Amino acid sequence: MPAALVALALGSFGIGLTEFVIAGLLPQVGRDLDVSEAAAGWLISGYALSVAIGAIALTAATTRLHRKTALVGLVALFVLGNLLSALAPSYAVALLGRVVAALCHGSFFGIGSLVARRLVPPERASRAVAVMFSGLTVANVLGVPFGALVGERWGWRATFWAITAFGVLALAALLLCVPAWAGEVDPAHRAARLRPQLRAFRSWQVWLTLAATGLGYGGMFGAFSYLAYTFTEVTGFFDTDVAWLLVVYGGGLVTGNLAGGRAADRDRDRTLLAVLAGLAATLAAFGLLAEGRAASVVLVFLMGGFGFAAVPGMLTRVTDAAGGAPLAAGANVSASNVGNALGAWLGGLAIGAGLGYTAPLYVGAALVTLGLAVMAVAARIEGAATPPPGPALPAGRAGRERQRRPATRR
Repeated sequence: MPAALVALALGSFGIGLTEFVIAGLLPQVGRDLDVSEAAAGWLISGYALSVAIGAIALTAATTRLHRKTALVGLVALFVLGNLLSALAPSYAVALLGRVVAALCHGSFFGIGSLVARRLVPPERASRAVAVMFSGLTVANVLGVPFGALVGERWGWRATFWAITAFGVLALAALLLCVPAWAGEVDPAHRAARLRPQLRAFRSWQVWLTLAATGLGYGGMFGAFSYLAYTFTEVTGFFDTDVAWLLVVYGGGLVTGNLAGGRAADRDRDRTLLAVLAGLAATLAAFGLLAEGRAASVVLVFLMGGFGFAAVPGMLTRVTDAAGGAPLAAGANVSASNVGNALGAWLGGLAIGAGLGYTAPLYVGAALVTLGLAVMAVAARIEGAATPPPGPALPAGRAGRERQRRPATRR
């Protein structure tokens, strides 16, 4: 494994830690800064909205920069945001720190995925993206217990100091390990302004992939947002059990991410269809079997596994459809965050309508099924546009024919 991939994974771990760790710190932050639960919740919602905006805006702004330079600048922004949160004298400054840290999120993964793909042969592209994203999935496993432990012993500010220090470590790793050639921008992209970048969005495959990403990830996250209520109010677990159950879910994320990347390198569209179908079935089964403890543990692991197995394939698919345009990779991250907000909102509406704490699971299954239908349309269109392979050449002529054909590059 190239050391540069490890450096990218360290950066994604730090960003993931920033995203997830706040969930275990909200009560402390709210008490210390003297704000309501709803106001404290904006430290999460504001982060997600900032990710959606920054993923496109900063990716567009850094299109012509050397990609290693762009990554270093984005991680420096991440360090600054967490430093603001650690020092925050007021709620407004803490929220500002969250917004600043979130701005780098989408662009880092969008640009980082392009760098990761250059570090390996083309047939390993999805696996390389999966390795980079493994930092994010591991952060999901460790983020809540890490934040709770440090916050309980030394206060919530200590957690943000620790994340700031980790950001400095990731910054050093990127500077030392990512080779300059991996971050070189294609001449066409270096010369392109924003308008040519936007031409990539004329492709139906780009829009269909973004829609499938938003619906699939949104369905999973909408159900995830209310898992604590499902576990305690339906399954009968204690509040103290939620932390280890979320670790089980995070284990599914790690496993699914790596397995999905490997499978997508073999047959990307078939993998994405199978993963989305598996996620829809898992969410529906979870809703039916949520009263059983053993079934809930197995299903929450599968939910994490199927939920993140589509990420590497979706990201490589949208960048391929966009001709490698970095803006499309950023848009994919934005689409997932818009889906997150949609799924959580619809799940909350279902609970508010009196449908119970399993309702978000069924809502999630419906959203993922829509995403599966969109993905099936996209795969069918792409399959129809791909010419069938020609007849095999006789063995004696094959070598001579290959010599006469002009070399092509994908």
